Amino acid sequence: MFEYLKKHPKTKWAVILVGTPVLLFLLFFGSIYFGLWGKIPTEKDLADLQQNKATQVLASNGELIGKFYIFDRQPINFDQLPSHLIDALVATEDVRFYEHEGIDNRSLLRVFFKSILLQDESSGGGSTITLQLAKNIYGRKDYGALGIVVNKMQEAIIAKRLENIYNKKEIIQLYFNTVPFSDNTYGIESASLKFFSKHTKDLSLEEAAVLVGMLKASHYFNPRIFPERSRLRRDVVLMQMAKYGYLTDDEAQQAKMLPLVLDYKNYNPNKGMAMYFREQVRKHVSEILDTLKNKDGEKYNIYRDGLVVHTTLNYDMQQLAEAAVKEHMQELQAQHEASYGNSAPWLANKKLLMETVKKTPRYQALQRDGLSEEAIIKELSKTQPTELFDYSGTETKNVSTIDSVAHYMKFLNAGLLALNPENGAVEAWVGGVDFRYFKYDHVSQSKRQVGSTFKPIVYAAALENGMEPCTYFSVREVTYENGWTPSNSSSEGDDPFVNYNLKTALSRSMNTIAVKVLMQTGIPNVIEQARKMGIESKLPAVPSIALGTAALSVDEMAEAYTSFVNSGYHSRPYYITKIEDGNGNILAEFEPEVSKSRAFSEETRKTMINFMQATVDEGTASRLRYRYGLNNDIAGKTGTTQDNKDGWFVGITPNLVCVSWVGADDQRIGFRNTAIGQGANSALPIFALLMQKMNANSEFNEITRARFAPITGELAQALDCDAQKRDNFFERLFSSRKKDQEKQQDRERPQKEKKKKGFFKKLFGGKKNN
Repeated sequence: MFEYLKKHPKTKWAVILVGTPVLLFLLFFGSIYFGLWGKIPTEKDLADLQQNKATQVLASNGELIGKFYIFDRQPINFDQLPSHLIDALVATEDVRFYEHEGIDNRSLLRVFFKSILLQDESSGGGSTITLQLAKNIYGRKDYGALGIVVNKMQEAIIAKRLENIYNKKEIIQLYFNTVPFSDNTYGIESASLKFFSKHTKDLSLEEAAVLVGMLKASHYFNPRIFPERSRLRRDVVLMQMAKYGYLTDDEAQQAKMLPLVLDYKNYNPNKGMAMYFREQVRKHVSEILDTLKNKDGEKYNIYRDGLVVHTTLNYDMQQLAEAAVKEHMQELQAQHEASYGNSAPWLANKKLLMETVKKTPRYQALQRDGLSEEAIIKELSKTQPTELFDYSGTETKNVSTIDSVAHYMKFLNAGLLALNPENGAVEAWVGGVDFRYFKYDHVSQSKRQVGSTFKPIVYAAALENGMEPCTYFSVREVTYENGWTPSNSSSEGDDPFVNYNLKTALSRSMNTIAVKVLMQTGIPNVIEQARKMGIESKLPAVPSIALGTAALSVDEMAEAYTSFVNSGYHSRPYYITKIEDGNGNILAEFEPEVSKSRAFSEETRKTMINFMQATVDEGTASRLRYRYGLNNDIAGKTGTTQDNKDGWFVGITPNLVCVSWVGADDQRIGFRNTAIGQGANSALPIFALLMQKMNANSEFNEITRARFAPITGELAQALDCDAQKRDNFFERLFSSRKKDQEKQQDRERPQKEKKKKGFFKKLFGGKKNN
C-alpha cells in the first residue's frame, strides 16, 4: 500500500487530504466516547435509570413539609397516555420513530444537504425522540466553541444505548415524563394539569395537539401568553397527523375549527406551608452538601439526589403560626391603610415612589440599555396583565410597573420565630406574609431596631451588677450628651414626685427610667450582658441603646430570651437534625448549640421572669389577659421603635420563646400613629392568636399548661416592696420654691395694678362711659 502511494503521489495526497479529517474526526469522537469530555452513562447506568428525585424536607413528626427539585415531575405509565397524544408527538417530532434505532440517518442526510448546503430551513431537523430524551435526562454542558458538537455526539451515543435497553413504548413513556413544557413545567402530567386542569389520560385531541405543539419552543408557543400563536402551532400538529395517516383530513379540519380554551391552574412550587423556613433549610443544606461527597466522589445535589432532610419544625404549630400571622396582618393592614387615607406615602409622596421605582431591576436594566429617564418612565408606565397580592385573594389586573411598585409599598410585613428554649429547636418559623410575593425573610435576614424589647437586657445587667429590685427611680426627664432628652411614650408617670421600682418601670416600659438604669449600671456592662446572652451584632455604646436603637434580627432576639427560661444558658436556634440519602444512610447529624456559661445568676433570671410576668398581668402586654383571655403562665415584653417604624413582642412560657415583629419593608414608611404601631397592637396579637389556637389543641398541653416556678424565700422578700413611692424631698423642695415665687408675685402685684390703672387712665383720658 505504502509502495503504491509512493509511486502515485497524487493518490497519496488525495488519501492524506481525505484521511486526515477522517482520522481527526475518529480521534475526536473517541475522546467523547471514552469520556474525556465528561462521563457518558453506560448501558448498565441506563438500565438502572432513575429520574432526578426531589429532596424531601420533613417536620419533627415525619410529615412532609416540602421538596427541593429542578424538575418536579409526576411520572405516569404508558397506558395513561392517550393514543392521539402519542400520535401527535410522533407525527410532529419524529415520524420514523418506529423505524430507526435512536438516530434517523435519513433525516441527518436531509439536514446536511438541504439545511446546511442548500440553506432550506423548511427541511426540518434531524433530532429524534430518543435523542431528545437523552438531552432531557442528562442536559447539556458548556464545552466552549465545540459545545454543540460534543453535546450532540454524547446524545447520539446515549440514544443508541437507550434503544438497546428500552423498547419503543418505554422510550415514549420516559420522554413524556421528562420533557419540558411552558411555565417551568416538566412532564406531560404536570403540563396537562396546569394548562387544562385534567389528567393526561383525559386530554382531548386538540388539547394534546396544543401541548405537543409547544415542544418546538416552549415559551414562544406558550398558550397562556400567546394564545393565537399557540393555536396556529396546534393546527400545524393536527395537519402533520393527517399527513402521516393518524387522522383523516376531515378529523383534522374539524379539530382546527375548535377554539383554544385553557383551564389554567398555576401549581406554583413556591406555595405551601413553611416556605420561608424551607428556603432557609435549602440554603443551609446546600452549604452542607458542598462539604460532602457520594460514593463516586462527586458532591451531592439537593435537587436531584432524593435526599431526606429531618427538621425540628412542629408541623401543627407551624400551621397555627401561619394562620395567626395571616389573620392578624389582614386586619392590621386594613387599619394601616385607613389611618393614612389619601395621604398615604405610597399614593401622595411621588418622590418616595420614584426613588423606589429606580431601585427595581426593570428600571436598572433599561438604564443600562442607555434609555433616558423620560423614556424609562414612559416604558414603566405601560400596563400589562399582572398578578397582584391581596389578602382577599390574588387577582390579575392591567397595571404598570409603577402601579405595581406603589401597590407593594403599602404592605406591612411580619416575622415570627418560636423556639424550644431548652435546646433552641425551631418549632415555628414565619418569615413574611406570603413567600410568593415577598421573598425577604424577616426572621434571619432582616435587622431592625428592637425598641423596648432590649430593656430586659438592661435590667438584667443592672441586677447582675448589684442593683436591688426595689431600687426606685424618678420618671423625670433628664438631658444627656448631645442634648438628647428621652421621654415616656404615654402619660404614665406624669407626676414628677412619684418614683417607681424596677419591676413597675419595666412592666410599664418607662423610657426615662430605663435610661437611668442603663447609666447607673454602665453602658459597657449592659453590652457585655447582651454578649453573654448570645447577641453578636454591633451594639452602639450610647445611652439610647436602653430604648432599643440597636438593630437586631428576630432569631437573634429569640436566642437572647432563651436565657430567661433555660437556667441562664442561651440556646442558638437550630432546625436540621439530620440529612439522609435516599437509602436511609445518614450523611450528617446536628446537635443543639447551648452556651456553656450562664448569662446571669438564677436569682437574676427568676427576678426578670417576675418582672416580665408583671408586664403581661398589669403592664404594656396586659391585653393578652383582658382582650385575648389568655390565662396561661406568660412573661413578655412589648417594643415600639422611633416614629412607629417597628412593632415587637416577645412572649415567654416555661417551654416556649416566641418573638414576633411587624413593620413595613421600606423603613421610610412607618405606622401613622402609636395606637396602631405600638408593639402591643402590631406584634403582640400574633402571639396571642397563636396561643389561643394552641390552647384549643391538647397536643400543646406541655407548653400551654406549663407553670413558672413560684418565687419563695429571700428572693420573694427582696421583691416585696411598693410599686411606687412619693419623692417627699423633691416635693418639699419644689413646694418651697413655689411658695417663694408666689410671695414675690404678691409683692409685685400692687405695683403692676398701679401701672395698669395709669395706663387705662391715659388711654381713655378719664372720661366716663355714656
